[in-house]
Amino acid sequence: MASARNERPLYLVTGANAGIGYEIARGLANATDKPSVILACRDHSKGEAARAKISAETGNPNLDVLVVDLASRESVRRAAEEFSKIHARLDALVNNAGMSSPKRQESTDGIELTFATNVLGYFLLTNLLLDALGRSPAGRIVNVASEMAYGLDLDDVEFKQRTYNPSTAYAQSKQANRMLTWACARRLEGTPITANAMSPGAVDTPLLHALAPGMKGRSTEKGAETAVWLAASPDVAGLSNRLWFDRAERACKFHNPEQEERLWAICEELSSKGKA
Repeated sequence: MASARNERPLYLVTGANAGIGYEIARGLANATDKPSVILACRDHSKGEAARAKISAETGNPNLDVLVVDLASRESVRRAAEEFSKIHARLDALVNNAGMSSPKRQESTDGIELTFATNVLGYFLLTNLLLDALGRSPAGRIVNVASEMAYGLDLDDVEFKQRTYNPSTAYAQSKQANRMLTWACARRLEGTPITANAMSPGAVDTPLLHALAPGMKGRSTEKGAETAVWLAASPDVAGLSNRLWFDRAERACKFHNPEQEERLWAICEELSSKGKA
């Protein structure tokens, strides 16, 4: 990555090489103040291709790639360390990267892959970058969740007892994204950092086609709009602990502090394993 550019806003978007993440990164990069945008991607070459394309489309040269595999605790820790060596602060973290597996697989850490990527990846990266967010005048955490949210089993988040189902595994990860947002926002009360969740709607991506074959979704640009707004707009300054869809607040049925704290503890335990 290039050296820090502290005179302009700094955003980090995970899964930014394709789909919604690409459009979020492009939307942020296209601002008139030419902010710095870090594309956090698993594949360096795909990240570089996305960076070059966004830079050419927006005329913004202030783009960098950060390689991170969100399913790997070691990779997440290494990426956060690399970021912190170069950048003093972070204005907004957009946790967007997500996946769905047609069959039960485990990450390199031995954790069910969908949960490892979609939940623990968000959780660990956010916690590792809290100090950087705290050094921003008003750091923002934006968690890309989904309307497809249900089925979280706190006694079996890894499908070791249940029969694995790709839709349920994905949906429970998205329910968990919301619940962790509420738990995080509670911990950030009294600080300038805000934490919000959003749903992009059903977006026309390979992920949608895998989970709902034949379903036609909205454009990636439309799906990304609210995340860009939450990360950068003065309209939502200071607003936290909310779920958004198309720039409007949505009620969330997954507000339960006891269950949120159970989930937080599960994520803490799974994230701390293997730590030197």
